[in-house]
Amino acid sequence: MALFRRGPLRRTLAVAVGTLSIGLAATACSPSNPDSQAGGGGDSADRITIGTTADVLNYNPLVGNSRTDTWVTNLMYPRLMGMGLDGVRTPYLASKWEYTDGGRKAKVTLRDDFTWSDGEKVTAEDVAFTIEAVAKEKIGVVAGLIPAYQKTTVLSPTELEFQLSQPDGTFLENVGFWMPVVPEHVFSKVGSVQKFANDKDWVSAGPYRLTTVERGQRYVMQRVENFPLVEGGPKTKEVVFRVFPDVNTEALALRNGDIDLIANVLPPALAKTLEGDSKLKLVTVPSLGWAHMQYNTARKPLDRLEVRQALAAAVDYEAIRRVALQGKAVSSNSSVLTPTLKQWQDPSAKEYTHDPAKAKQLLTGAGLKDGNGDGLFDGLSLRMIYDQADPNISKWAQLVRDSAKEAGIEIKLEGLERNTYVEKYTARDYDIYAGSWAIMENPPANLTLAFKCKGFINYANACDPELDRLIDESRSKLDQAGQKGPIQQAAKIISDKVYDNVLYVEEFTIAHSAKWSGFQVQPSELLSIVNPVSLAQATAG
Repeated sequence: MALFRRGPLRRTLAVAVGTLSIGLAATACSPSNPDSQAGGGGDSADRITIGTTADVLNYNPLVGNSRTDTWVTNLMYPRLMGMGLDGVRTPYLASKWEYTDGGRKAKVTLRDDFTWSDGEKVTAEDVAFTIEAVAKEKIGVVAGLIPAYQKTTVLSPTELEFQLSQPDGTFLENVGFWMPVVPEHVFSKVGSVQKFANDKDWVSAGPYRLTTVERGQRYVMQRVENFPLVEGGPKTKEVVFRVFPDVNTEALALRNGDIDLIANVLPPALAKTLEGDSKLKLVTVPSLGWAHMQYNTARKPLDRLEVRQALAAAVDYEAIRRVALQGKAVSSNSSVLTPTLKQWQDPSAKEYTHDPAKAKQLLTGAGLKDGNGDGLFDGLSLRMIYDQADPNISKWAQLVRDSAKEAGIEIKLEGLERNTYVEKYTARDYDIYAGSWAIMENPPANLTLAFKCKGFINYANACDPELDRLIDESRSKLDQAGQKGPIQQAAKIISDKVYDNVLYVEEFTIAHSAKWSGFQVQPSELLSIVNPVSLAQATAG
């Protein structure tokens, strides 16, 4: 899991993953009818069948990139920490964690009752091996989130200590939430951990273990009896992920009773059509990210604050939430500190005001003119890229274009195929980028990557020394109380200087059969109710 971009295949920091071979477990046996036996619908309380729209692309939990990768590997590999609805970390494999030595060391205590599926105990050696591999091979988002990491000392089978080059109050939460722990006795024998496909003979330690793979059809996972986080172990014997071509087909299968749950979030329009179905339950899941537009500050005239402020004033934010999202979104007050993370919010933050007249005034003050009287400022034609497969952004991109025209600004829309879109925004090849983050749950760490000079995902090309100073100050504090002040100041600079135009925070809708209950809701569509503890404790009545 990572700072996933929204899209058909959500990607960690837009790093492309090559094609990997997909193997079958030695015990796998393909039935002639995918709806028979374990792959069938929701008739059995011993099986929960989940719809998804993507195959597993990578079984290695440290480098997986599709949504289905995340859902499946989360059920197999533990993390040190879980997460509550407010984004606060909760115990998982780790039972306790703390900073010592003024923040230059971080100590973690593990539970002693996790076991790998081959009978080996999960120990501190597994955690130490995993973080060493991540740091050495620079694997995924975790490597970018732990710049202060130096080494690990294993103190006992359940205790370990991390040495840091400098105090970093984001380190424990970053490692705890983002880094799946892999079995040292398996992954240490494969050479490069990053290149390991891990596509057969899985050794895992989650509530379910993968036993059957039928690419394009289903993935069958069997219960692990001794999973310690749910009393008595998982309540349901099997979890089956079935692959569908799109979410509309999933919805039909759910209504017909062929599946029990749709893992993908429902587009707002589809959610509306399912609201009155008494056989279904709809669950609202708060997003940990935000939808936004970023203006490429390395390009003229977007390097000028007045132009970015005019663009912000040209947007009708309430219309976007009402029309494109059909009310399934809330304002973030134009702040990167979102309402999901209430403990970080700045009560003084205010949303940009939709004011085309003010936008024109700002542009005129900046020296721009409408020389030919066509209602558009001369030389102000901007290209906005977006993922054409994203139904929400495809709708609001048109609203942005139309409201910008009222302010005298021409925006040319460029809806792109997903891979081309990723290539464009990672290369900073755009004037305006329209997209969204799925998970931005630790502001000091997230803003480091997204807004510091040359930050790994600083797609706006922002470079502001005062902003950098505040972000660094926040990271140096060892608790949220100390981090909050400087990070709120940093967020205010991002808003005031329009380094990011945050449009809304989506409220996701997940649908499941009314026969099922006991799910545990976690924030973001990548956790939602398709998280390990939730699926392990859910029951059918």
